[in-house]
Amino acid sequence: MSATFDLACDLISRPSVTPDDMGCQEVMIQRLEAIGFTIERLRFGDVDNFWARRGSATPLFAFAGHTDVVPTGPKDQWRSDPFKPAVRDGLLYGRGAADMKGSLAAMVTACEQFVAKHADHKGSIAFLITSDEEGPSINGTVKVVEQLEARGEKIDWCLVGEPTSTSQVGDIIKNGRRGSLGCQLTVHGVQGHIAYPDLAQNPIHLFSPALTELTGIEWDKGNKYFPATSFQVSNINSGTGATNVIPGDLNIVFNFRFSTEVTEQQLRDAVEAVLDRHQLNYTINWILSGNPFLTPPGTLVNATITAIKDATGIDAALSTSGGTSDGRFIAPTGSQVIELGPRNDTIHKINECVNAKDLDQLSVIYENILKKLLG
Repeated sequence: MSATFDLACDLISRPSVTPDDMGCQEVMIQRLEAIGFTIERLRFGDVDNFWARRGSATPLFAFAGHTDVVPTGPKDQWRSDPFKPAVRDGLLYGRGAADMKGSLAAMVTACEQFVAKHADHKGSIAFLITSDEEGPSINGTVKVVEQLEARGEKIDWCLVGEPTSTSQVGDIIKNGRRGSLGCQLTVHGVQGHIAYPDLAQNPIHLFSPALTELTGIEWDKGNKYFPATSFQVSNINSGTGATNVIPGDLNIVFNFRFSTEVTEQQLRDAVEAVLDRHQLNYTINWILSGNPFLTPPGTLVNATITAIKDATGIDAALSTSGGTSDGRFIAPTGSQVIELGPRNDTIHKINECVNAKDLDQLSVIYENILKKLLG
């Protein structure tokens, strides 16, 4: 079919369920070494990562991505083996086809084409690849970035290959992401017999007014780039299973997806103020997955918009919607960060797939970006 298609199939055929890389990175490394990249293999814990760089000058443009994939789910529900690439009606099926082995293949072939035409390109090109994006994300990109920072190696522009497109490849560029702040809250009451409520304290009843207040708060109004901050409860658990026992504890899990209009600390303080005002006895554990980041229109965004227009004829839109990505670890270093990849309508689903022709178009877009920045 094409060099990009063939490489994508090779990567998909390797069952790299997080955090196992299953040789995907070595396949990429061999291709990159052949065109002049210097490779650093960086293993932290059970996670394989690599940093590859071609050139020593600035500015530095980096592709970032992950070789790990989420579990397949019930294999008998797939129309074909999720780790045996299959093409049906122009679609390439397999776990990771869209998220994000197709992007990885397009990155490599884009570099091969670019270097063949621009062997003495300006600046440097790099790859930051991990097998820990779909997992806990503690021994992957964040650790590589820490190592780069420790030696003063700065990424000026970074393209993360997350699947961002909706209707057609290149229609959406993610130029930022909301922050994610999670919380595990336990409200403590007093367990007792349901017939003697005066001798117990029901934590469900105690927490209900506070929950009503929390769900009614307008945390901010958002801004030009971000929607308003959202508060959502994902789990509430309590009780012994018996119908005649008032529970002693109530466990609640909730999450904020927050904009740049509010800080993590402001959200924590506001929630705890509500809990204290309702005189609740509680323990609380906050988990910050990442702060919000934004790359406004500028060198990288403008080059990407033009590169997409040249390759597809469409005008890409900017968006900060969706979940988190490893861009949250790279942006705080001062790098301009965007995300751009294939359509995302089947990611993490049974029968994940990508349009085979989109992979070639994505490779052209990536090559166009390199031309505009380093050609």
